[in-house]
Amino acid sequence: MENLQTQGISLPQLGLGTFRMQGDACRAAVESALGLGYRHIDTAEMYGNEEAIGEAIAAAKVARKDLHVTTKVWHENLAPDAIRKAFDASLNKLRLDHVDLYLVHWPSKTMKLPAVFETLMRLKEEGRTRAIGVANFTTALLKTVVEDIKAPIACNQIEYHAMLDQTPVRKYLAAKSIPLVAYCPLAQGRFATDETLAKIGRKHDATAAQVALKWLLDQRGVAAIPKASRAESQQANLDALKLRLDDDDRKAIAALRKDMRCVNPGFAPAWD
Repeated sequence: MENLQTQGISLPQLGLGTFRMQGDACRAAVESALGLGYRHIDTAEMYGNEEAIGEAIAAAKVARKDLHVTTKVWHENLAPDAIRKAFDASLNKLRLDHVDLYLVHWPSKTMKLPAVFETLMRLKEEGRTRAIGVANFTTALLKTVVEDIKAPIACNQIEYHAMLDQTPVRKYLAAKSIPLVAYCPLAQGRFATDETLAKIGRKHDATAAQVALKWLLDQRGVAAIPKASRAESQQANLDALKLRLDDDDRKAIAALRKDMRCVNPGFAPAWD
């Protein structure tokens, strides 16, 4: 598996998303993924599963230096003191002395970006997170963070998949050599019934989901964190790395609808 190099960290291109995984089921899923060879685990304080993930990491006994763990601060906790409190709680639940990447989960209309990133950069300087970044940031917000504040962000984690065009933000990130981490890379299971993707899959003895995942991972500077609770699904996602899509496949995928946004809460920013 390829790793993306960004701000001093090595980010495995395929990770395990854990949104809506809870308790023992979450612990079992993370233990399974680590057993299969996953080394990138993505969580957030809002998911309510950091404790279960901490238990799984402790049980798996993977060398800490070989493991990448991302967690995130919720948009309601973006004042400096609240960020620190949230970070301490996350680290405690994960049973770690540091995380590899700490993200602002969603922008907030009331956040003061300079103060937010001053706090995050201090956590990085203290060695408690190896890198910092953002999620769900638009091009305009990225410009403020990267060009005005000059924060060393290691990624922007956004919804991105074969049926959602993210060209403006993707081009900006590429120009700044900042990785894009794609969540909902399989459109929350909607690709399983798409005939175009299924047809490409039949050609390669693969599933529609594997085709969609490999399409993402073939893009320079893009990582993906599909949620997969069953070992079979986790292995299928790993197996997608072996696929070889051709120009005809890419043309067919380019012709798919590009306006299917799966995650759009009321507090979301005005998207690009």
